[in-house]
Amino acid sequence: MKILIYIILGIVFGITMYKSETASWFRIYEMFSFQSFHMYGFIGSALIIGLIGVQIIKKKEIKDFDGNKIEIQPKTKSIVRYLIGGIFFGLGWALVGACPGPIFVLVGAGLYPMLIVILGALAGTYLYGIIKDKLPH
Repeated sequence: MKILIYIILGIVFGITMYKSETASWFRIYEMFSFQSFHMYGFIGSALIIGLIGVQIIKKKEIKDFDGNKIEIQPKTKSIVRYLIGGIFFGLGWALVGACPGPIFVLVGAGLYPMLIVILGALAGTYLYGIIKDKLPH
């Protein structure tokens, strides 16, 4: 039953991404060339909703599906990690025309060459898992 909730939430997320055109390469191009507020508005509202959600989780001591209290740990701050991660993320986003969320939406919309992008993202994530302990903190 729990997995069904995740599947339904994923489908709703995908429909939202597709219908709001945030998976559109043209909308992403407009954002990077500062021609439209559309993507900034979508990302900004997601940020605000996320901030409110995290505060509610912290204040109400909300539990996960297994009944365990959700503990949100602070991240270690390192400018090098953010710069390197941001550069790789931004280059991938600019080269592919989509960030990780929309690549699945685009496959669902019938753009099957995005399967290659998903394989690349999985390979990159696997590589990061191998070398993450060797990177500067």
